[in-house]
Amino acid sequence: MERVLGIGGYFLRAADPAALAAWYRECLGLDVDENGLWNQEAGGTVFATFEPETDYFGSRTQQTMLNFRVRDLDAMLAQLRAKGADVADETQDLDGVGRFGWVTDPAGNRVELWQPA
Repeated sequence: MERVLGIGGYFLRAADPAALAAWYRECLGLDVDENGLWNQEAGGTVFATFEPETDYFGSRTQQTMLNFRVRDLDAMLAQLRAKGADVADETQDLDGVGRFGWVTDPAGNRVELWQPA
């Protein structure tokens, strides 16, 4: 059986695509080239499905949620707050999995930040 090799891209609609791309670059340090190519660090990627009633993504109208691995969750959340980003007050710790926090981008998309265990 042929298999996929990994995530090849993640695409977002935005009223102002350039401004949203700048937010990801300036607030999260997402270093992409002129074509949007990002060479990420090696690490696992979680693929999970959720029930339609879940509140985990924030708004029930949001159909998917982007999750970024981070080295230091507390430092990333502090950086985002300093830039005026909409950061959730709560964090979550899961034994053996890691720590999680959330930020909502300027287009209203909830993004999960994961510091692996």
